[in-house]
Amino acid sequence: MADQTGLSQRELQIAQFYAGGQTYQTIAGTLGIAPSTVRTHLATIYRKLDVSSKLDLATRLNGAAAAAPPRSQDEMAMVVSELALSLEEATSREKALGEVLRIIGTAQGDLDAVMPLILNYALELCDAEFGILFEYRDAQRFVANHSAGIPGAFKSWLEDQGVFAVSAQTGLGRMVAQQSIVNIIDVKSEAIYQSDDPLRFATADLGGARSFVAIPMLAGDRLVGAFTIYRQTVRPFSDDTTRLAQLFAAQSVIALENARMIRALQAAQRSAEPGSA
Repeated sequence: MADQTGLSQRELQIAQFYAGGQTYQTIAGTLGIAPSTVRTHLATIYRKLDVSSKLDLATRLNGAAAAAPPRSQDEMAMVVSELALSLEEATSREKALGEVLRIIGTAQGDLDAVMPLILNYALELCDAEFGILFEYRDAQRFVANHSAGIPGAFKSWLEDQGVFAVSAQTGLGRMVAQQSIVNIIDVKSEAIYQSDDPLRFATADLGGARSFVAIPMLAGDRLVGAFTIYRQTVRPFSDDTTRLAQLFAAQSVIALENARMIRALQAAQRSAEPGSA
């Protein structure tokens, strides 16, 4: 049932949450829907209320502005609402990246503090359900040291594996060989899913992943890890989204390298202390 704003009950819920400062991810979690569904509803809300920012939305919901007159050009209204929402998202992206850099600079190499923030920002802005940062060891071997939003069964499986080798046909294996982004439309549609590969089984069946992208994390020419994000429906990651994920992967490399340098410095200081020989 619509209220005086012309919004449905679900649209009004989402509008109130968003105007109150909640993110796509938190709204989606509260309502049990996908982040992309939240965005679709918000585009409709902006169009119905004729608003162009979160502040306008809050003002409109509080009744401080009169309802806008009906539009005669619905298609133009749709374009305007989408542009307004996209501008807000671009501004949020710029602020998020700046905040991530600030956090990295002040975290003193504490990856446990930094990486969840980076991953959560990436999930929010890339419209994904969960993400994992795999650190690369050597010889096609990885360890999943950091994650966000990951289903419990998949997280437990990764913890049980510790450092594990991946086959050449997996997304991570292909990423190592190519040293480039691997973007998989549907992890269940590839032949490897039928081969009982343990990582692909865990990704699809324990994690519920369908669309997946892996970004190589490079320090110069050296592979240090993989920044991976997952959607639990078949919604391929666009080129714009993968470029955004690359930015977060680059920040993650900075965090990893900072942590390594700090650990090396601390080890050198301990070895130089009297009586340490």
